[in-house]
Amino acid sequence: MLQEVLRIPTPWGVFPIFGYGLMLVIGFLCAVQLSKFLARRVGIDPELFVNAALIALISGVAGSRLSHVLENFAEYTRRDRSFVENLWAMVNIRSGGLTFYGGLILAFPIVIWYGIRKRVPIRRGMDIVAPCVTLGLAFGRIGCFLNGCCYGAECHVPWAVEFPYYSAAYVEQYEKGEITPPKELIVTDGPRQTPRLVTKEEVNQGYAVRTTPDLDGNTIRERVPLNPEAKRIAAGQYSRELHPAQLYSAFNSFLITAMLVAFFSMRPPPGRVMALMLVLEGTTRFLLELVRAEPPVLGPMSISMVIAIFVVIAGIVMWIAFGDRADEPAGVPVAA
Repeated sequence: MLQEVLRIPTPWGVFPIFGYGLMLVIGFLCAVQLSKFLARRVGIDPELFVNAALIALISGVAGSRLSHVLENFAEYTRRDRSFVENLWAMVNIRSGGLTFYGGLILAFPIVIWYGIRKRVPIRRGMDIVAPCVTLGLAFGRIGCFLNGCCYGAECHVPWAVEFPYYSAAYVEQYEKGEITPPKELIVTDGPRQTPRLVTKEEVNQGYAVRTTPDLDGNTIRERVPLNPEAKRIAAGQYSRELHPAQLYSAFNSFLITAMLVAFFSMRPPPGRVMALMLVLEGTTRFLLELVRAEPPVLGPMSISMVIAIFVVIAGIVMWIAFGDRADEPAGVPVAA
């Protein structure tokens, strides 16, 4: 876990470079270059896919974040935070938390609409986009690992990972009663004086901000000095051992990308590369969810597992429907 990979001093203060955002940018740039390469292979103007990538990035991030918030709604409606604080937590993507399927569901129709407007052969255009999506996802999952989000379930394997104090995994395990932090890292807070973890910021500044109501019901904020050893103690705290599910997903996405590019080079019927992507991504995502720590929504299945089933079905239907090699309509923009 490495949330900040670099801190750049500027006249306006220190500007942090977050690992999560950096991986998103790298993934986006790599996906754009791949789309241009594949577009040239079939004689389509590659610049159209640069614009499509920007549209997909904006709509995809919005859909991914919305899906993540809905899947973890309780985390973003916490009673110990104000409405504004919860709202900020929802839109603050720097904290991590993007669900791939949410982005795919929102970005897909928008990009299709853009392709129709620009008279791009839609089936072949989808084939170009398919490996670019999985390539971007691969880098995004590396970003998740650096950020400490989208972690796996508890395990006891040699390659298991432990996330540091106040990471998302550590906080969740504390709230579930699976770990017991030292008393130096606990402070009572809120109207009911509920115990809570001291934040990383509070540890670094040496005091916690405790809220208590007065007799009139007003909230009083007071500074509570922490034990001088709190920072050292926090540095030695880690979550329980977990599957590095983010890295599993990254490796899986790189592998799928390679398979799709190889299949694309065989010039299959238009649309079948996208169909294959949906089948492979849906199948592997369902299996990867077995080692992820996601809340169930339908029996033992998480929302991603449910969506994955429909994604596989959609891929199979597309594979059957796109079995012909019919020529695309005339008027297609061709690369110079």
